[in-house]
Amino acid sequence: MITHLEKEITLRFLKTRKNDGFLNIVSIFSFIGISLGVAVLIIVMSVMNGFRSELINKIVGFNAHAVVQPDNRPLKVINNSDVIENIFSNDGEAVILNKDNTKGIFLKGYLENDYKKLQIVNNEEYYGSRTLNNNSISIGKELSIYLNVNIDDKITVMSPAGIQTLVGTLPKQETFKIISIFDSGLSEFNENIAYINLETLENFFNKKKENRFLEFYFKNPKNIEKHKKNLSNLYPDSIIYTWSDMNKSLFSALKVERNVMFIILSLIIIVAAFNIISGLTILVKNKTRDIGILKSIGVTNKSIKKIFFFIGFLIGTSATLFGVLIGTLFSIYIENIRQFISNIFGISLFPSDIYILNSLPSEINITSIIIISLCSIITTIVVSIYPASKASLLDTVKTLKYE
Repeated sequence: MITHLEKEITLRFLKTRKNDGFLNIVSIFSFIGISLGVAVLIIVMSVMNGFRSELINKIVGFNAHAVVQPDNRPLKVINNSDVIENIFSNDGEAVILNKDNTKGIFLKGYLENDYKKLQIVNNEEYYGSRTLNNNSISIGKELSIYLNVNIDDKITVMSPAGIQTLVGTLPKQETFKIISIFDSGLSEFNENIAYINLETLENFFNKKKENRFLEFYFKNPKNIEKHKKNLSNLYPDSIIYTWSDMNKSLFSALKVERNVMFIILSLIIIVAAFNIISGLTILVKNKTRDIGILKSIGVTNKSIKKIFFFIGFLIGTSATLFGVLIGTLFSIYIENIRQFISNIFGISLFPSDIYILNSLPSEINITSIIIISLCSIITTIVVSIYPASKASLLDTVKTLKYE
C-alpha cells in the first residue's frame, strides 16, 4: 500500500507548474482520450444491446417461440406452467399471381380462433378483419405494395401440389380475398409471409390433419434453450426448432459485428493509455532533481517507483470513471439526444420508413461496463510500469547535478 508521505509527494507532483505546458497538454490528451474511448465504447455496446433486444422482441412477437413437427403421428398438447399458448398450424410455399406481378410466398395456416390469438393480429399496425375463414388471406404491408393490392382485392395463389387431369398433372390455383394487411415492423417478414385458414391450407397443399405442427408460446421466450430441452424430452421423436434456430445466422452476424466494434474502439483506449508513458516520462525528466533530493533524504527506489506508478494509475482511473459517467448518461438519454439533434438541424436520424426501429434503443449492461472499466484501468497500470521503473533507477548523484 502507498504511505502518507508517498501520497503527499504524488499529489505535489500532479500539481504541474506554469512552465510545464507540454506536460499539461500530454496529460489532458491522455485523460480525454481514455475518457472518450470508454464513453464511446459503453454507448456503442449499449445501443447494440438495445438493438439486439428490440430485434428479439419483434421476432418473438410475430413468430412461434418453438415449433414441434410430428413424426407421422398427431401431436398431443402437453400442459406446462411455462407455456402461455399451444396452437396447431401448418405451412407451405406457394406463388402469388396478380396481373403482371408474380411473387413467391410462404403461407402459414391457422384455425380461425387460433389466428385471433396471434400477437401480430392484435398489433396496432393490423388493418382489416380478424376472421380468417375459407378463401381469405392476410398479407404484409410490403407485399401489398409490391402487388399493388388493398383490402377486399382478390389475388390468385398457385400451389406446387398438383391436380390430376386428362392432360397430366397441373398445379392447383385458388383465388383468395384479402381481408387484412399487417405490419410486423420487419420488412422481410411482411414481404414473404401470408396467413390463410388451416383447413384451406391443408386442402390446398394436400396435407393431412395428423401432420399439423404444434406451436408453443412461452412466458419467457428469451430462455429458449431451456424450453427446447424440455420439449425434446416431451417429444423425443419429433423435430423441434425455435425462433433462435430460425434466425441463427442473423444473431451470429450481430455478435461478430459487436465483437469487432469492441476491438476497434478498445484501440482508442489503448492508444490514449500509451500517452501516459509520454506524460510520465516527461514528468520524470522535469522532476529529476526532485527525485535526487528525495533519494538523498532516504526515500527508497521502491517508494519512487510507487509514486510515479500511482500518478499514472490516478490519471487512468479518473479518466475511466469520467468516461463511465459520460457513457452511461449518454446511453440513458440517447433517444432524447437523437430527437434534439433531429429538431435542431431539421434532419431525420434513423427514419422508421428505412430502419426497422422508430427510436434509438439502448440497454445498459452492468457487466459490460465493469469489463470495459477493468480493461481500461489494467491498461493504464501496465503502461505506467515502465516510466515508474525508470524513475526509480535514476542515479542520486547525477540527479542532484541535473539542471
